Amino acid sequence: MKSGTSFLLFLLYAVGFVHLAGAQETQAFDLTGDFWGTHDPSAIRAGDTWYVFATGKAREGGQFQIRCSAGLHAWKLCGHVFDEIPEWIRKDSPGTRDLWAPDISFEDGEYRLYYAYSLFGKNTSGIALATNRTLDRNSHDYKWEDRGLVLRSTASDDFNAIDPNFVLDADHHAWLAFGSFWSGIKMRRLDDRTGMVSSTDQKTYALATRTRPDTAPGGTPDLPPDWEAIEAPFIVRHGGYYYSFVSWDLCCRGTKSNYRTMVGRSKQITGPYVDDHGVAMMQGGGTPLLSGNARWLGPGGESVVMQSRGPDILVFHAYDAQTGRPALQISTIAWHHGWPHVALQQ
Repeated sequence: MKSGTSFLLFLLYAVGFVHLAGAQETQAFDLTGDFWGTHDPSAIRAGDTWYVFATGKAREGGQFQIRCSAGLHAWKLCGHVFDEIPEWIRKDSPGTRDLWAPDISFEDGEYRLYYAYSLFGKNTSGIALATNRTLDRNSHDYKWEDRGLVLRSTASDDFNAIDPNFVLDADHHAWLAFGSFWSGIKMRRLDDRTGMVSSTDQKTYALATRTRPDTAPGGTPDLPPDWEAIEAPFIVRHGGYYYSFVSWDLCCRGTKSNYRTMVGRSKQITGPYVDDHGVAMMQGGGTPLLSGNARWLGPGGESVVMQSRGPDILVFHAYDAQTGRPALQISTIAWHHGWPHVALQQ
């Protein structure tokens, strides 16, 4: 009896171990349909449909491609956000031809799309907000309303106000992470109701940088050196920590793109974020998460979807190693010893 019980317990343990190990495996999705041409994807699920918003013009024109899928594998283009660049942005930044880095979320009964405008290589940039009551284009309530400027950076600033990411802390207060090159990734407190910057907390928090203090740029319109490249922050909360995902190095160069995705974590949403060796992201630290392979180059521009049912997923873009064309990529996230792991298609 004792021997039989021990064997049964061993068998249950073994089955449980195999199940646990299988649940923690990462999976890179095989995608079909309109997944090519995606940059800076941001994903959300509404009802039975997945939506991905991305930098770039739609086929029918308009700013920010929208892709739809019933199950994350087969994708189709299903619209855009703006028919044209808002007039106030044309006045504020006459050289802007495209809007960048959409970030979609649902808060306080509305879908919030934070987005950026800029000139390539300049930090005379801005982050704005558009809202919609629904993502269903067949609904009478479907209408994108531009709420205007959230925050901006100028040539006299040491940061760049692009690549926004809306995030809630453990107390359900709203924050905005952002930044590209210059002195790195920043954060501002938002008004929980309006989604605009807070009038009570006006501090700009520093989260991550690759700039040495002795070489930090002052106010300059010139793009800092490539080795200082850090951008595209995305923050989520998991297991008592906030995790800050960022992209290092260079995107948007076809087969010469060398983007890679890094991550750090913090007990507080405003930092300090550290990597798995305890090196602060404000000192150039970062745990490697994704880098290119023989099939795909420059994986980055990431966003994360945390799910109460099913695995968490990382959504990002990468470049075909032969043609340099960008494409949507999706991987499940496996959490091992408090750190995320993902996969890239081979």
